[in-house]
Amino acid sequence: MATSPWALKPVLTGALTTLRPYREEDLPHVLEALTDPELLRLTGSVHGEEEARAAEHDPARLRSWYSGLAGREDRLDLMVVDNATGTWVGEVVLNDWDPGNESCNFRILIGPRGRDRGLGTEATRLLLDHAFTHLPLHRIALGVYAFNPRALRVYEKAGFVVEGRERQALRYDDERVDQVLMSVLRPEWAGGRRVPGPPLVPQ
Repeated sequence: MATSPWALKPVLTGALTTLRPYREEDLPHVLEALTDPELLRLTGSVHGEEEARAAEHDPARLRSWYSGLAGREDRLDLMVVDNATGTWVGEVVLNDWDPGNESCNFRILIGPRGRDRGLGTEATRLLLDHAFTHLPLHRIALGVYAFNPRALRVYEKAGFVVEGRERQALRYDDERVDQVLMSVLRPEWAGGRRVPGPPLVPQ
């Protein structure tokens, strides 16, 4: 029986970041990032400042979840490692795989230690290049909340195109926030919409 191409968990290396499977040493950094109020707000994981400040996570449950990712054949989760320090700063994920339509969802999380240095942009490019080269995918889609312009710029630089909006999809305190829907298609990636040239450097 043929092994699913999703069973391969590669190591992808760029100038700024390395994408690799989870290691036990990553857990403290994961826990730190998942209690960052700004990250929780931008990902829509909470519905207000008070909830963000009170966020807690069970280390045992998180360890079990991340340790099990290597065995998944329906998704790809890679940790983003800062090459300058060798430590975890985030993760990139391809999930919600629809084999009939050759499509999936993209998600990226960059913790406080990895922001504003071009790491997310490079990590996105590395994963897209792997996905369209080695996985049976025609379309990769995502949703990003409108109050996250930094992420919107990263996705646009990587070749994602705005398709529409889910109006007032998120309630955060007294604010209602749209979710912007974006996607990139294999022909667009193959035609050079991906970030061209040598590995990215910080802006």
